[in-house]
Order: sequence, then C-alpha cells, then structure tokens
Amino acid sequence: MSTSPHRASDHQPEDRQDTVATGRAGHNGVLFAMCLSLVLVVASVSALNLALPDLAIDLSATNASLTWIADGYTVALAALVLPLGAIGDRVGRRNVLVAGTVVFGIASLAASFADSTTTLIVWRVVMGLGAAMIMPGTLSTITAAFPPGQRAKGVATWSGFAAAGAIIGMLAAGALLEWFSWRSIFIASAATAVVAAAAALLLSPNTKDEHPSPPDVSGAVCTALGIGTLVFAIIEGNERGWTEPVVVASLVVTVLAFTAYAWLGLRREHPLLDPALFGIRGFRAGAIVVLVQFMAVFGFFFVGLQYLQLILGYSPLKAAAALVPVAVVVLPTSQVTPHLVRRVGMKATMTVGLLLLSAGLFVISRLDVGSGYLPFLGGLVLAGFGIGLSGAVGTSAITGSLGRGQQGVASAMNDTTREVGSAVGIALMGSIYGSHYRANLPGSLDQLPPEAAEAARDSAAAGLHVADQLGVRGAGLADGVKAAFMDGLSASLIAVGVIVLAAAVGCLFRAPKAPPTAD
Repeated sequence: MSTSPHRASDHQPEDRQDTVATGRAGHNGVLFAMCLSLVLVVASVSALNLALPDLAIDLSATNASLTWIADGYTVALAALVLPLGAIGDRVGRRNVLVAGTVVFGIASLAASFADSTTTLIVWRVVMGLGAAMIMPGTLSTITAAFPPGQRAKGVATWSGFAAAGAIIGMLAAGALLEWFSWRSIFIASAATAVVAAAAALLLSPNTKDEHPSPPDVSGAVCTALGIGTLVFAIIEGNERGWTEPVVVASLVVTVLAFTAYAWLGLRREHPLLDPALFGIRGFRAGAIVVLVQFMAVFGFFFVGLQYLQLILGYSPLKAAAALVPVAVVVLPTSQVTPHLVRRVGMKATMTVGLLLLSAGLFVISRLDVGSGYLPFLGGLVLAGFGIGLSGAVGTSAITGSLGRGQQGVASAMNDTTREVGSAVGIALMGSIYGSHYRANLPGSLDQLPPEAAEAARDSAAAGLHVADQLGVRGAGLADGVKAAFMDGLSASLIAVGVIVLAAAVGCLFRAPKAPPTAD
C-alpha cells in the first residue's frame, strides 16, 4: 500500500463503484451504521471512569491497577489502529470492522465476570484490540462510500459523534450505576457490539483498496511499538515518576521505533504511512489539531468529572448529565463546519475552533469552590463550539490529503492522533493537578494519623472521605481539600489551555487556507 503524496489520486475510478455499493441502505444507512460502531469504541474510553470508585472497593484495586484498567484499552487501541486500518484496506473494511465487534463483544462480556484486577486489565486490552479493528473502518467506509460532493458532510457527522461519544458513554454508565453494579457497563457494551455488527452487515458496503500494495510489516511493527511504548511511558511516568528506569527505557524505545519507522518508510516504495505525508501542510495541520483537541477534551473530562462529583456533590449520573451540553453544541457545530470552510477557509476555521476551545478551558480555570455549575456551563459551551469546529476540520484535512484507496490508513492516522492525544491529556493534566493539589493541602493534615493523612494526599476523594469521618472536626479539612483541588484544577486547565492556544497560533501562520483535495 502506498500513501505517497504523488499517488494520492491513483484510485479515482473507485468513486462510482463505492457509491453504487451503498445499495438500498443509502448514505444515511451507512452513516448510521458507522457512527454506531464509532460510539461503541469512543464510549468505552470514557464510560469506565465513573465506575473506578466501585472497582477500587469491589476488586481491592490499587491506584496503579485502576490506571491500567482505564488505560489498557487505550494503549492497545492506539498501538494497533494504524496497521489494522491498513489490513482493512486490503481485505475489506467492513470485514475487519465486523470481526472487531465480535472480538470486542466477547472480551466485554468476559470482563463482566472478572474477579481480579489482573483479569479485568487483560480483557480491557483485548477490548482495545477489537476497538482497533473497528475504529479505522468507520471513517474510511464513509469517505470511500460517499461521493466527493457529500463526503464533507459525512466526515463532519462522524467527527461530531466522535466527540459526543465520550459523553454518551458517561451518560449511559451513570444511568447503569444508579441501579446496577459496574459489571452492567460491560454487559451493555457487549450487547451494543452485537447491534453494531448487525448494522454494519446490513447497511454498509465492504469497501477496500482495489489495487493493494505489498504489506509493510516493518512499518506496522515500528508504529505499533513506538505508539505502545509512548503511551506506556506517559501512563507510568505519571504514576511512578519520569526518572524511573522502566519509563526512561520506554521513551528510548519510542524514539528508536519512530526513527526506524521514518528511516525505513522513506526507503520503501510502498510504506504503511509515508513519512513524506507529514510534509503536506494540510495533513500535518490536521494531525496536530486532532491531537491537541483530544488532549484537551479527555484531560478535561478527567478533572472536570471530579469537580462535578467532589466539589458540587453530583452523583455519577448527574455528573455525566452535566456534560451533555458539550454533545448538544458539538453535533450541530460539526454539521455547519463544511459550510464555514467553504466560506472562510480551513485555516480560519481551525484557528477559531482552537481559540474557542482554549477560551473555554481558561473560563473554567477561573472557578473557585463556591462558583457552582453555571460558570462551569459557560466554559463548557465555549469549549463545545471549539471542539465542533476544530475536530471536524482537522479530520477532513487528514482524510482529504489521501486518495480513496488509502482511506483506511488515513482514518487510522486520525484515530491514532486521537488516542495518543487522549493519553497525553490525561497524563499531563493528571500530573499537574496532582502536584498542585498536594502542594496546596492545609498544614493541619499533619495532625491526622499517618494513614489518614497519606490517603488525603493521594486523592481529593479520599481527603473528603477522611474529613467526613471526623464529623464536625473535619469541616476545616474538607474546606482545605476542596481549595487544594481547585488549585490543581486551575493549574492543569491553564497549562493545557496554553498548549491549545499555541496550536491555534501555529495554525494561523502555518495551516493552508484551502482544504486538501486528494480526489
């Protein structure tokens, strides 16, 4: 398979074949089936966050175990999505997608019976494998099956559900946790996988590259190894410390793997993902926008959910519902993005989207313990508009840079930047939040028994639990813990807001005005 820039339009004759392949289901049927599979994958990234306190009690999970229960899925997804997207290009994207839903569903059902953290982590990794088979087929099927005139709208809808899927997952998980245990989340995911497989078989075509190139095994190994060790280093660096030998070794392997990928890719006739593609301004700008956007989004979810539950006292369901305005704003905004790109250009749309996202983060960073929900909502809505604009145009820039026959790899590249961005955001914001939280705890903490004091230092949730057990004497400690939490929240949001702002400035000066037109 070649993704070289000068070959991006080699397979234009596929346009008519792919459009006819939609059959009686039509483009709306294809869009429904692919967005359902997309939501299945994205929701599983965020849904389990609400259940982590229950898992800690039920399975006696340590903080490190909880981190891997949440992120084992993301590591497998991020590491494997690029080579599995290439396989879908060769053997049929729907074939790989349906096989992925089977793997995902079986692993999810097995996870619901897990009786230890180790078992649950293993099944979460297998779920990530299934997700990596599903994810690239969703976007690449849309871009391959839709004619050029309708493709931008299809991509915009996909992008909206990609952002809203995280909210949908948290909302569904919150509702299930009101009446059932954490195991119900996995059972519901397994049932949804069955429905997604049926929808894909009935409604979507089996598009593929009609002229596949020899497989690039070395490229697949290098990218999987590089991404996997990078995400591992981010997670463990945040947990153990960045100078730990295993973290340093992982970062060294990451650098070596990506160096080998670039060196080999520039010398192969048909690389998995041609490194020269990053020389295309639209492709590069799209990748950066998607990376930064999801770094901000999932990092924000990590600290934002804690604000709603710990500071405002919301239940899991109410906390998830409080984030619904993001989805309400993102979906229609994504739909109008193609029109904005045609009127004002890709550069302006990208830049404004990132500016709105950073503005939303800065607004929320100004909250204090007594601010309540309405100021939070104001920042949330601003960020939602930014997500809708930047996500849709970033995805379109990536997919538009490659020809129709390479849409599996284009989609997988988009997915890879999303998952790596999510992992970086959680690790970065979690680290900044944690360090500022511990540094700003009240001095009265030292007067507590050592075990209670250490628990309070580990997390704000534990600190509030300790304060609650102290009764009236714990009121001062609770106030101190909440104030320290808000200091950590503010510092983490400002840091990521600055990164998003820097990306907006970069887009202003370096992104192309017009979107790429590979077809």
